[in-house]
Amino acid sequence: MLNRHVPPPLLIFLLSSYLITFVAAGQIGGGRKLGGENPFTAKASVIRYWKKQISNDLPKPWFLLNKASPLDAVQLASFSKLADQNSLSTKLPTFCSKANLLCFPDLSPSLEKHENDVNFATYNFRNFTNYGTSRTGGFDSFKNYSDGENVPIDNFRRYSRDSVGHDDKFSNYAPESNVVDQRFNTYGTSTTGGKGEFSNYNVDVNVPGLKFTSYSDDTNGRKQDFKSYSTNANAGDETFTSYGKNGNGAENGFNSYGNNSNVVGSNFNNYGETGNAAVDTFSSYGYNGNVPQNNFKNYGAGGNSATETFTSYRDQSNVGDDSFESYAKQSNAANVSFSNYGQSFNEGTDKFTGYAQSATNHEVDFKIYGVNNTFKEYDKNGVNFANYRNGTSSSAVTTTVADKKAAVSGKNVNNKWVEPGKFFREEMLKTGTIMPMPDIRDKMPKRSFLPRVIVSKLPFSTSKLQELKKIFHAADDSRMADMMKDSLSECERAPSRGETKRCVGSVEDMIDFATSVLGRNVVVRTTENTEGSKGNIMIGSVKGINGGKVTKSVSCHQSLFPYLLYYCHSVPEVRVYEADILDPKSKSKINHGVAICHIDTSAWSPTHGAFIALGSEPGKIEVCHWIFENDMTWTTAD
Repeated sequence: MLNRHVPPPLLIFLLSSYLITFVAAGQIGGGRKLGGENPFTAKASVIRYWKKQISNDLPKPWFLLNKASPLDAVQLASFSKLADQNSLSTKLPTFCSKANLLCFPDLSPSLEKHENDVNFATYNFRNFTNYGTSRTGGFDSFKNYSDGENVPIDNFRRYSRDSVGHDDKFSNYAPESNVVDQRFNTYGTSTTGGKGEFSNYNVDVNVPGLKFTSYSDDTNGRKQDFKSYSTNANAGDETFTSYGKNGNGAENGFNSYGNNSNVVGSNFNNYGETGNAAVDTFSSYGYNGNVPQNNFKNYGAGGNSATETFTSYRDQSNVGDDSFESYAKQSNAANVSFSNYGQSFNEGTDKFTGYAQSATNHEVDFKIYGVNNTFKEYDKNGVNFANYRNGTSSSAVTTTVADKKAAVSGKNVNNKWVEPGKFFREEMLKTGTIMPMPDIRDKMPKRSFLPRVIVSKLPFSTSKLQELKKIFHAADDSRMADMMKDSLSECERAPSRGETKRCVGSVEDMIDFATSVLGRNVVVRTTENTEGSKGNIMIGSVKGINGGKVTKSVSCHQSLFPYLLYYCHSVPEVRVYEADILDPKSKSKINHGVAICHIDTSAWSPTHGAFIALGSEPGKIEVCHWIFENDMTWTTAD
């Protein structure tokens, strides 16, 4: 029996709270959920919003609705309250797990000590604060470190510091990993003798964030070797703050650095600076890269009796921006050689300043220096240029002209820097056409949207980045911090000519943006699956959306952020198609694709990958591409 002395208002409040909790838990009778779907979950709220905002009765896009937050009613209420109190950071691991977010683990310092030789066969997700310090002799080996992991977080604070005659080897360090955050604060600092070797460091990784703060600094007679560093990487950043600085008789080698990588930023500061009798070799740096951002500051600067060799720097790369600020500057008795700098197919912006400037008793050689570059502040004495290419005399430019002629004649150039099939002409969308399909698989970490009631309470601007870093436990120099800053900057970028854009972190926000541009009678489409990727396909039946007429669409692409974030923008003057995708041998249907053709390309950059692949230039041709996995495009309903 209820207590008759409880005041009526309080009694009503208690009964209401009990009822809400009871219903929110989805309990009716024997524990059955109301209507098969708890009406208080985040996903149920999204479905109701869709019904309210979309005016047609077409089938609901479950590929979109399934990206809604998985939070149940109780979790939604709890985390929403924490967001109100600005306290989500206190429950971050639970919040990330329940809401299906991308959060980097908080690694506690590892106090492991390894006094004797160690051979790690498999290792990952560790924070080594002090590994191999002051070791004398011996050999440590890591065979497979963080192989194939999703979001590996690895930290070596001190590795082989002050060791004598000690050898280290990493055979495979985080190959085929996704969204990598790895750092070595000091590696081999103040060592005498010994050898360090990285055989495969971050090969075939997606969105790497790599930092070496101090590598082999202040060493005496130590040899360090990177056989392969970040080959075939995609869209990330790499930093060496200091490599071989103040070394004596050190031998440092990079056989392959960032080769065949796509949109990767590299920063190398202080390579072999103020070293004595150093022998430094770069065999290949940034070879065949696509839109690289490479910056070298201080290579062999202030060294004494050094032998410095660069065999190839960004050879055969596509566009990008490169800067080399100081090579053997203020050195003494240096023997310096550059065999090939910036011999690119489609040149970007290259700047070379301070080459052997203010050096004494030096011998400097440059065999090939690329196309349309700027070479400033080099020593006029003791410098030999064997082949300096400038203007349009390079065969590289001749190739570009040939490609453009081929494109005008209707041929698909398929330049090697752009994946075959990534861009194509509208005439290819005909039944029976056989064409290559690019890799349309989504390589982003799996995440869900946040409910609007939560995402609306979180800061979202570069000016509030410090608050975001606190919420998601991101250190100032972490990959997470860089990732959030990059995405926020892109969201805040001014729209292009004729573009309307918005970044959305909830399904409701995406619906609102699409309907604000197109009206409420809309439909959203995506390619059905990833079959056919990286192979040849045959086009089956083709349907032009809105009768194949030029129309307007809203396209949405993922950004890298802790929760699922889409960059959505209006795309005027396009034609959208649906097409059955067939196996070219069996003729059986393997996929149902959505393609969008941009009719007006006049505002695109001349160095856009579409023109590199197809030839021509802005405004001269239309450009088509498939909608990749988990991307989507909105149009008005037929």
